[in-house]
Amino acid sequence: MDTGDTAWVLASAALVMLMTPGLAFFYGGMVRAKSVLNMLMMSFISLAVVSVLWVLYGYSLAFGEDVGGGLLGGGDFLGLDGVLGTATGTLPHVVFVVFQLMFAIITAALISGAIADRAKFWTWTIFIAIWATVVYFPVAHWVFDFDGLTGEVGGWIANTLGALDFAGGTAVHINAGAAALALALVLGKRKGWPREPMRPHNLPFVLLGAGLLWFGWYGFNAGSAVGANELAGVAFVTTTVATGAAVLGWLIVEQVRDGKPTTLGAASGAIAGLVAITPAAGFVSPLGAIAIGLVAGVLCALAVSLKYKLGYDDSLDVVGVHLVGGLVGTLMIGLLATTGVNAAGQDGLFYGGGATLLGKQALAAAVVMAYSFVLTFIIGFILNKTIGFRISAEAEATGIDESEHAESGYEFSSLRGGGSSLGKTADMLAQKVSAGKEG
Repeated sequence: MDTGDTAWVLASAALVMLMTPGLAFFYGGMVRAKSVLNMLMMSFISLAVVSVLWVLYGYSLAFGEDVGGGLLGGGDFLGLDGVLGTATGTLPHVVFVVFQLMFAIITAALISGAIADRAKFWTWTIFIAIWATVVYFPVAHWVFDFDGLTGEVGGWIANTLGALDFAGGTAVHINAGAAALALALVLGKRKGWPREPMRPHNLPFVLLGAGLLWFGWYGFNAGSAVGANELAGVAFVTTTVATGAAVLGWLIVEQVRDGKPTTLGAASGAIAGLVAITPAAGFVSPLGAIAIGLVAGVLCALAVSLKYKLGYDDSLDVVGVHLVGGLVGTLMIGLLATTGVNAAGQDGLFYGGGATLLGKQALAAAVVMAYSFVLTFIIGFILNKTIGFRISAEAEATGIDESEHAESGYEFSSLRGGGSSLGKTADMLAQKVSAGKEG
Protein backbone atom coordinates (compact mmCIF):
# COMPACT_ATOMS: atom_id res chain seq x y z
CA MET A 1 0.00 0.00 0.00
CA ASP A 2 1.16 3.51 -0.88
CA THR A 3 0.56 6.37 1.55
CA GLY A 4 0.58 9.00 -1.20
CA ASP A 5 -2.09 7.18 -3.19
CA THR A 6 -4.09 6.62 -0.03
CA ALA A 7 -3.97 10.30 0.94
CA TRP A 8 -4.99 11.44 -2.54
CA VAL A 9 -7.96 9.07 -2.81
CA LEU A 10 -9.17 9.98 0.69
CA ALA A 11 -8.96 13.66 -0.25
CA SER A 12 -10.75 12.89 -3.51
CA ALA A 13 -13.53 11.12 -1.61
CA ALA A 14 -13.99 14.23 0.51
CA LEU A 15 -14.09 16.39 -2.64
CA VAL A 16 -16.76 14.17 -4.18
CA MET A 17 -18.76 14.29 -0.94
CA LEU A 18 -18.74 18.11 -1.20
CA MET A 19 -20.34 17.80 -4.62
CA THR A 20 -23.66 16.72 -3.09
CA PRO A 21 -24.08 19.90 -0.98
CA GLY A 22 -22.84 21.78 -4.07
CA LEU A 23 -25.56 20.12 -6.11
CA ALA A 24 -28.08 21.08 -3.43
CA PHE A 25 -27.16 24.77 -3.79
CA PHE A 26 -27.08 24.51 -7.60
CA TYR A 27 -30.57 23.00 -7.69
CA GLY A 28 -31.81 25.06 -4.73
CA GLY A 29 -31.05 28.35 -6.43
CA MET A 30 -32.81 27.27 -9.61
CA VAL A 31 -36.21 26.66 -8.00
CA ARG A 32 -38.68 29.22 -6.68
CA ALA A 33 -38.27 30.59 -3.16
CA LYS A 34 -41.11 28.43 -1.83
CA SER A 35 -39.27 25.24 -2.85
CA VAL A 36 -35.65 25.90 -1.88
CA LEU A 37 -35.56 23.89 1.38
CA ASN A 38 -37.17 20.84 -0.18
CA MET A 39 -34.67 20.97 -3.03
CA LEU A 40 -31.77 21.13 -0.56
CA MET A 41 -33.22 18.25 1.44
CA MET A 42 -33.69 16.02 -1.61
CA SER A 43 -29.93 16.06 -2.11
CA PHE A 44 -29.06 15.96 1.58
CA ILE A 45 -31.17 12.87 2.32
CA SER A 46 -29.21 10.94 -0.31
CA LEU A 47 -26.14 11.27 1.91
CA ALA A 48 -28.00 9.56 4.73
CA VAL A 49 -29.81 6.80 2.84
CA VAL A 50 -27.14 5.69 0.39
CA SER A 51 -24.35 5.72 3.01
CA VAL A 52 -26.20 3.20 5.16
CA LEU A 53 -27.20 0.97 2.25
CA TRP A 54 -23.66 1.02 0.84
CA VAL A 55 -22.23 -0.47 4.02
CA LEU A 56 -25.06 -2.98 4.52
CA TYR A 57 -25.06 -4.45 1.02
CA GLY A 58 -24.50 -1.84 -1.70
CA TYR A 59 -20.73 -2.18 -1.96
CA SER A 60 -21.07 -5.95 -2.05
CA LEU A 61 -23.59 -5.85 -4.91
CA ALA A 62 -21.38 -3.46 -6.85
CA PHE A 63 -17.92 -4.93 -6.17
CA GLY A 64 -18.46 -8.42 -4.80
CA GLU A 65 -17.73 -11.63 -6.70
CA ASP A 66 -19.92 -11.70 -9.82
CA VAL A 67 -22.85 -14.07 -9.50
CA GLY A 68 -23.38 -14.63 -13.21
CA GLY A 69 -22.81 -12.96 -16.54
CA GLY A 70 -21.19 -9.82 -15.17
CA LEU A 71 -24.58 -8.50 -14.04
CA LEU A 72 -24.39 -8.34 -10.23
CA GLY A 73 -21.93 -8.75 -7.41
CA GLY A 74 -22.53 -11.29 -4.68
CA GLY A 75 -22.52 -11.22 -0.90
CA ASP A 76 -18.77 -11.20 -0.28
CA PHE A 77 -18.70 -7.82 1.45
CA LEU A 78 -22.05 -7.61 3.26
CA GLY A 79 -21.62 -5.20 6.16
CA LEU A 80 -18.10 -4.63 4.73
CA ASP A 81 -17.14 -8.09 5.96
CA GLY A 82 -13.73 -9.00 4.51
CA VAL A 83 -12.82 -5.39 3.73
CA LEU A 84 -10.84 -4.29 6.76
CA GLY A 85 -7.23 -5.37 6.76
CA THR A 86 -7.13 -5.98 2.99
CA ALA A 87 -5.83 -3.95 0.06
CA THR A 88 -7.05 -2.94 -3.41
CA GLY A 89 -4.08 -2.14 -5.60
CA THR A 90 -2.02 0.39 -3.65
CA LEU A 91 -4.94 1.39 -1.39
CA PRO A 92 -6.38 0.03 1.83
CA HIS A 93 -9.60 -1.61 0.67
CA VAL A 94 -11.74 0.58 2.95
CA VAL A 95 -10.42 3.74 1.21
CA PHE A 96 -11.69 2.46 -2.14
CA VAL A 97 -15.02 1.65 -0.48
CA VAL A 98 -15.55 5.20 0.75
CA PHE A 99 -14.43 6.74 -2.55
CA GLN A 100 -16.98 4.73 -4.49
CA LEU A 101 -19.67 5.51 -1.90
CA MET A 102 -19.56 9.20 -2.81
CA PHE A 103 -20.34 8.36 -6.45
CA ALA A 104 -23.40 6.39 -5.40
CA ILE A 105 -24.66 9.26 -3.23
CA ILE A 106 -24.51 11.99 -5.84
CA THR A 107 -25.92 9.81 -8.64
CA ALA A 108 -29.17 9.34 -6.73
CA ALA A 109 -29.28 13.04 -5.79
CA LEU A 110 -28.89 14.14 -9.42
CA ILE A 111 -32.31 12.74 -10.32
CA SER A 112 -34.12 15.10 -7.94
CA GLY A 113 -33.74 18.13 -10.21
CA ALA A 114 -36.18 16.66 -12.73
CA ILE A 115 -39.06 16.52 -10.23
CA ALA A 116 -38.54 19.77 -8.32
CA ASP A 117 -41.58 21.41 -6.67
CA ARG A 118 -43.85 18.36 -6.68
CA ALA A 119 -42.52 15.19 -4.99
CA LYS A 120 -43.40 13.97 -1.50
CA PHE A 121 -40.25 13.93 0.60
CA TRP A 122 -40.71 10.53 2.24
CA THR A 123 -41.70 8.88 -1.03
CA TRP A 124 -38.56 10.36 -2.57
CA THR A 125 -36.54 8.92 0.31
CA ILE A 126 -38.02 5.46 -0.26
CA PHE A 127 -37.41 5.84 -3.99
CA ILE A 128 -33.71 6.55 -3.38
CA ALA A 129 -33.36 3.35 -1.35
CA ILE A 130 -35.08 1.21 -3.99
CA TRP A 131 -33.43 2.89 -6.97
CA ALA A 132 -29.94 2.60 -5.54
CA THR A 133 -30.52 -1.09 -4.86
CA VAL A 134 -32.16 -2.07 -8.14
CA VAL A 135 -30.49 0.33 -10.58
CA TYR A 136 -27.30 1.99 -9.34
CA PHE A 137 -25.58 -0.90 -7.55
CA PRO A 138 -25.92 -3.31 -10.51
CA VAL A 139 -24.85 -0.66 -13.07
CA ALA A 140 -21.85 0.27 -10.93
CA HIS A 141 -20.89 -3.42 -11.01
CA TRP A 142 -21.15 -3.46 -14.81
CA VAL A 143 -19.03 -0.35 -15.34
CA PHE A 144 -16.61 0.06 -12.43
CA ASP A 145 -15.82 -3.50 -11.28
CA PHE A 146 -12.83 -4.71 -13.25
CA ASP A 147 -11.74 -8.32 -12.89
CA GLY A 148 -9.31 -8.59 -9.99
CA LEU A 149 -9.96 -5.07 -8.71
CA THR A 150 -11.13 -6.41 -5.36
CA GLY A 151 -9.81 -9.91 -5.95
CA GLU A 152 -13.09 -10.87 -7.62
CA VAL A 153 -14.66 -11.34 -11.07
CA GLY A 154 -16.23 -8.08 -12.22
CA GLY A 155 -18.92 -6.64 -14.49
CA TRP A 156 -19.68 -7.12 -18.18
CA ILE A 157 -19.21 -3.58 -19.54
CA ALA A 158 -15.78 -3.19 -17.95
CA ASN A 159 -14.53 -6.63 -18.84
CA THR A 160 -16.53 -8.48 -21.51
CA LEU A 161 -17.56 -5.51 -23.66
CA GLY A 162 -14.47 -3.44 -22.91
CA ALA A 163 -16.13 -0.01 -23.18
CA LEU A 164 -14.24 2.87 -21.55
CA ASP A 165 -15.65 4.98 -18.73
CA PHE A 166 -13.01 6.70 -16.63
CA ALA A 167 -15.20 8.20 -13.91
CA GLY A 168 -18.88 7.57 -14.57
CA GLY A 169 -20.34 8.87 -17.84
CA THR A 170 -22.54 5.78 -18.07
CA ALA A 171 -22.89 4.66 -14.46
CA VAL A 172 -23.51 8.17 -13.11
CA HIS A 173 -24.71 10.65 -15.73
CA ILE A 174 -26.49 8.60 -18.37
CA ASN A 175 -27.91 6.50 -15.56
CA ALA A 176 -29.23 9.50 -13.61
CA GLY A 177 -30.36 11.35 -16.75
CA ALA A 178 -32.45 8.44 -18.01
CA ALA A 179 -33.93 7.96 -14.54
CA ALA A 180 -34.75 11.68 -14.38
CA LEU A 181 -36.70 11.48 -17.65
CA ALA A 182 -38.66 8.44 -16.46
CA LEU A 183 -39.55 10.02 -13.13
CA ALA A 184 -40.57 13.32 -14.76
CA LEU A 185 -42.99 11.37 -16.94
CA VAL A 186 -44.42 9.47 -13.95
CA LEU A 187 -45.05 12.59 -11.87
CA GLY A 188 -46.24 14.78 -14.71
CA LYS A 189 -45.95 18.52 -15.19
CA ARG A 190 -45.86 21.18 -12.51
CA LYS A 191 -49.03 23.20 -12.13
CA GLY A 192 -48.86 26.09 -14.56
CA TRP A 193 -45.92 24.76 -16.57
CA PRO A 194 -45.00 25.95 -19.16
CA ARG A 195 -47.44 28.89 -19.16
CA GLU A 196 -46.23 30.45 -15.91
CA PRO A 197 -42.64 31.70 -15.55
CA MET A 198 -40.77 29.61 -13.00
CA ARG A 199 -37.51 31.49 -12.82
CA PRO A 200 -34.59 30.72 -10.49
CA HIS A 201 -35.06 32.57 -7.21
CA ASN A 202 -31.35 32.89 -6.34
CA LEU A 203 -28.77 32.95 -9.11
CA PRO A 204 -25.87 33.52 -6.68
CA PHE A 205 -26.83 30.15 -5.12
CA VAL A 206 -26.71 28.59 -8.58
CA LEU A 207 -23.25 29.95 -9.33
CA LEU A 208 -22.01 28.98 -5.86
CA GLY A 209 -23.30 25.44 -6.39
CA ALA A 210 -21.68 25.24 -9.82
CA GLY A 211 -18.37 26.41 -8.33
CA LEU A 212 -18.53 23.81 -5.56
CA LEU A 213 -19.36 21.13 -8.11
CA TRP A 214 -16.44 22.16 -10.32
CA PHE A 215 -14.11 22.09 -7.32
CA GLY A 216 -15.39 18.71 -6.15
CA TRP A 217 -15.22 17.28 -9.66
CA TYR A 218 -11.43 17.19 -9.44
CA GLY A 219 -11.89 14.46 -6.86
CA PHE A 220 -14.46 12.82 -9.10
CA ASN A 221 -12.25 12.68 -12.19
CA ALA A 222 -8.63 13.01 -11.04
CA GLY A 223 -9.41 10.79 -8.06
CA SER A 224 -10.54 8.07 -10.46
CA ALA A 225 -6.89 7.54 -11.39
CA VAL A 226 -6.92 5.80 -7.97
CA GLY A 227 -3.49 7.13 -7.19
CA ALA A 228 -1.29 10.23 -6.94
CA ASN A 229 0.21 9.86 -10.39
CA GLU A 230 0.52 11.40 -13.86
CA LEU A 231 -2.88 10.06 -14.94
CA ALA A 232 -4.48 12.00 -12.11
CA GLY A 233 -2.71 15.11 -13.41
CA VAL A 234 -3.97 14.47 -16.94
CA ALA A 235 -7.54 14.07 -15.65
CA PHE A 236 -7.17 17.31 -13.68
CA VAL A 237 -6.12 19.21 -16.81
CA THR A 238 -8.73 17.69 -19.13
CA THR A 239 -11.45 18.38 -16.57
CA THR A 240 -10.45 22.04 -16.40
CA VAL A 241 -10.20 22.76 -20.10
CA ALA A 242 -13.30 20.80 -21.09
CA THR A 243 -15.34 22.73 -18.55
CA GLY A 244 -14.00 26.05 -19.74
CA ALA A 245 -14.75 25.17 -23.36
CA ALA A 246 -18.29 24.11 -22.45
CA VAL A 247 -18.97 27.43 -20.70
CA LEU A 248 -17.87 29.25 -23.84
CA GLY A 249 -19.95 26.98 -26.07
CA TRP A 250 -23.10 27.46 -24.00
CA LEU A 251 -22.69 31.25 -23.79
CA ILE A 252 -22.10 31.55 -27.54
CA VAL A 253 -25.36 29.69 -28.16
CA GLU A 254 -27.17 32.06 -25.80
CA GLN A 255 -25.65 35.11 -27.47
CA VAL A 256 -26.64 33.96 -30.94
CA ARG A 257 -30.07 32.66 -29.95
CA ASP A 258 -31.15 35.11 -27.24
CA GLY A 259 -28.89 38.11 -27.61
CA LYS A 260 -27.41 37.92 -24.09
CA PRO A 261 -25.09 35.57 -22.18
CA THR A 262 -26.57 34.67 -18.79
CA THR A 263 -25.26 33.68 -15.38
CA LEU A 264 -27.50 30.61 -15.41
CA GLY A 265 -26.08 29.69 -18.80
CA ALA A 266 -22.50 29.96 -17.56
CA ALA A 267 -23.27 27.71 -14.58
CA SER A 268 -25.18 25.21 -16.72
CA GLY A 269 -22.42 25.18 -19.33
CA ALA A 270 -19.85 24.38 -16.66
CA ILE A 271 -21.88 21.41 -15.47
CA ALA A 272 -22.39 20.21 -19.05
CA GLY A 273 -18.63 20.24 -19.62
CA LEU A 274 -17.93 18.46 -16.35
CA VAL A 275 -20.49 15.79 -17.21
CA ALA A 276 -19.13 15.24 -20.71
CA ILE A 277 -15.48 14.96 -19.71
CA THR A 278 -16.19 12.57 -16.84
CA PRO A 279 -16.00 9.33 -18.86
CA ALA A 280 -13.15 10.63 -21.03
CA ALA A 281 -10.94 12.47 -18.53
CA GLY A 282 -8.23 9.82 -18.40
CA PHE A 283 -8.40 8.70 -22.03
CA VAL A 284 -8.17 11.88 -24.14
CA SER A 285 -5.58 14.61 -24.63
CA PRO A 286 -6.14 18.19 -23.45
CA LEU A 287 -7.00 19.17 -27.04
CA GLY A 288 -9.49 16.32 -27.22
CA ALA A 289 -10.97 17.53 -23.95
CA ILE A 290 -11.51 21.02 -25.38
CA ALA A 291 -13.37 19.48 -28.32
CA ILE A 292 -15.56 17.42 -26.01
CA GLY A 293 -16.35 20.42 -23.82
CA LEU A 294 -17.20 22.68 -26.74
CA VAL A 295 -19.52 20.12 -28.33
CA ALA A 296 -21.19 19.41 -25.00
CA GLY A 297 -21.71 23.10 -24.25
CA VAL A 298 -23.39 23.71 -27.59
CA LEU A 299 -25.50 20.54 -27.70
CA CYS A 300 -26.65 20.74 -24.08
CA ALA A 301 -27.61 24.40 -24.50
CA LEU A 302 -29.78 23.36 -27.43
CA ALA A 303 -31.10 20.20 -25.75
CA VAL A 304 -32.63 21.95 -22.72
CA SER A 305 -35.34 23.39 -24.98
CA LEU A 306 -36.47 19.92 -26.07
CA LYS A 307 -38.75 19.64 -23.03
CA TYR A 308 -40.93 22.43 -24.41
CA LYS A 309 -41.17 20.76 -27.80
CA LEU A 310 -41.73 17.24 -26.47
CA GLY A 311 -43.87 18.19 -23.47
CA TYR A 312 -42.02 16.61 -20.52
CA ASP A 313 -41.40 18.77 -17.46
CA ASP A 314 -37.77 18.22 -16.50
CA SER A 315 -37.73 21.05 -13.95
CA LEU A 316 -34.00 21.75 -13.74
CA ASP A 317 -32.78 20.25 -17.04
CA VAL A 318 -31.28 17.03 -15.74
CA VAL A 319 -32.06 15.35 -19.06
CA GLY A 320 -30.66 18.16 -21.19
CA VAL A 321 -27.44 18.42 -19.20
CA HIS A 322 -26.69 15.02 -17.65
CA LEU A 323 -28.21 12.61 -20.14
CA VAL A 324 -27.14 14.54 -23.23
CA GLY A 325 -23.78 15.53 -21.75
CA GLY A 326 -23.12 11.96 -20.63
CA LEU A 327 -23.92 10.68 -24.12
CA VAL A 328 -21.63 13.26 -25.73
CA GLY A 329 -18.68 12.34 -23.55
CA THR A 330 -19.24 8.60 -23.75
CA LEU A 331 -19.55 8.55 -27.53
CA MET A 332 -16.71 10.99 -28.20
CA ILE A 333 -14.34 8.62 -26.43
CA GLY A 334 -14.85 6.42 -29.49
CA LEU A 335 -13.45 9.26 -31.60
CA LEU A 336 -10.80 10.89 -29.43
CA ALA A 337 -9.39 8.26 -27.04
CA THR A 338 -5.67 7.68 -27.41
CA THR A 339 -3.28 5.21 -25.85
CA GLY A 340 -0.73 8.01 -25.90
CA VAL A 341 -2.53 9.34 -22.83
CA ASN A 342 -3.46 6.04 -21.20
CA ALA A 343 -1.89 2.79 -22.33
CA ALA A 344 -4.67 0.88 -20.56
CA GLY A 345 -7.24 2.46 -22.88
CA GLN A 346 -7.83 2.08 -26.62
CA ASP A 347 -7.38 4.26 -29.69
CA GLY A 348 -10.48 5.93 -31.05
CA LEU A 349 -11.46 6.52 -34.66
CA PHE A 350 -9.41 9.72 -35.05
CA TYR A 351 -6.30 7.98 -33.72
CA GLY A 352 -6.37 5.02 -36.10
CA GLY A 353 -8.39 2.65 -33.95
CA GLY A 354 -11.31 2.30 -36.35
CA ALA A 355 -14.95 2.33 -35.32
CA THR A 356 -14.76 -0.62 -32.92
CA LEU A 357 -14.43 1.46 -29.77
CA LEU A 358 -17.20 3.80 -30.89
CA GLY A 359 -19.51 0.81 -31.23
CA LYS A 360 -18.63 -0.40 -27.77
CA GLN A 361 -19.31 3.03 -26.32
CA ALA A 362 -22.67 3.28 -28.06
CA LEU A 363 -23.75 -0.15 -26.84
CA ALA A 364 -22.76 0.59 -23.23
CA ALA A 365 -24.62 3.91 -23.31
CA ALA A 366 -27.74 2.41 -24.87
CA VAL A 367 -27.98 -0.48 -22.43
CA VAL A 368 -27.48 1.66 -19.34
CA MET A 369 -29.97 4.23 -20.61
CA ALA A 370 -32.64 1.64 -21.38
CA TYR A 371 -32.13 -0.29 -18.13
CA SER A 372 -32.28 2.84 -15.99
CA PHE A 373 -35.30 4.33 -17.78
CA VAL A 374 -37.40 1.17 -17.65
CA LEU A 375 -36.60 0.22 -14.05
CA THR A 376 -37.03 3.80 -12.82
CA PHE A 377 -40.38 4.15 -14.55
CA ILE A 378 -41.60 0.92 -12.94
CA ILE A 379 -40.37 1.92 -9.46
CA GLY A 380 -41.85 5.42 -9.74
CA PHE A 381 -45.16 4.15 -11.12
CA ILE A 382 -45.61 1.63 -8.30
CA LEU A 383 -44.75 4.18 -5.62
CA ASN A 384 -47.11 6.72 -7.16
CA LYS A 385 -50.00 4.24 -7.28
CA THR A 386 -49.46 2.90 -3.76
CA ILE A 387 -48.23 5.52 -1.30
CA GLY A 388 -48.37 8.47 -3.68
CA PHE A 389 -45.39 10.31 -5.11
CA ARG A 390 -46.80 13.71 -5.99
CA ILE A 391 -47.95 16.34 -3.48
CA SER A 392 -51.49 17.72 -3.73
CA ALA A 393 -52.38 20.63 -5.99
CA GLU A 394 -53.06 22.77 -2.92
CA ALA A 395 -49.68 21.96 -1.40
CA GLU A 396 -47.97 22.71 -4.69
CA ALA A 397 -49.66 26.11 -4.88
CA THR A 398 -48.83 26.95 -1.25
CA GLY A 399 -45.27 25.75 -1.59
CA ILE A 400 -43.59 22.41 -1.00
CA ASP A 401 -41.38 23.78 1.78
CA GLU A 402 -44.41 24.55 3.95
CA SER A 403 -46.37 21.42 3.02
CA GLU A 404 -43.55 18.88 3.38
CA HIS A 405 -41.26 20.45 5.99
CA ALA A 406 -43.35 23.11 7.80
CA GLU A 407 -40.55 25.59 7.15
CA SER A 408 -39.69 28.37 4.77
CA GLY A 409 -36.30 29.29 3.41
CA TYR A 410 -36.81 33.00 3.95
CA GLU A 411 -38.72 34.67 6.80
CA PHE A 412 -39.90 37.73 4.91
CA SER A 413 -42.30 38.76 7.68
CA SER A 414 -39.37 39.59 10.00
CA LEU A 415 -38.66 42.65 7.90
CA ARG A 416 -41.98 44.08 9.10
CA GLY A 417 -41.90 42.81 12.66
CA GLY A 418 -41.66 45.33 15.49
CA GLY A 419 -39.47 43.16 17.68
CA SER A 420 -36.18 43.70 15.86
CA SER A 421 -34.18 46.76 14.90
CA LEU A 422 -34.39 45.67 11.25
CA GLY A 423 -38.16 45.44 11.52
CA LYS A 424 -38.41 48.87 13.18
CA THR A 425 -36.22 50.41 10.50
CA ALA A 426 -38.43 48.92 7.79
CA ASP A 427 -41.54 50.32 9.49
CA MET A 428 -39.98 53.79 9.81
CA LEU A 429 -39.02 53.84 6.14
CA ALA A 430 -42.51 52.75 5.15
CA GLN A 431 -44.05 55.53 7.27
CA LYS A 432 -41.77 58.16 5.70
CA VAL A 433 -42.63 57.00 2.19
CA SER A 434 -46.34 57.11 3.08
CA ALA A 435 -46.05 60.59 4.59
CA GLY A 436 -44.23 61.83 1.51
CA LYS A 437 -46.96 60.54 -0.76
CA GLU A 438 -49.66 62.22 1.35
CA GLY A 439 -47.74 65.52 1.24
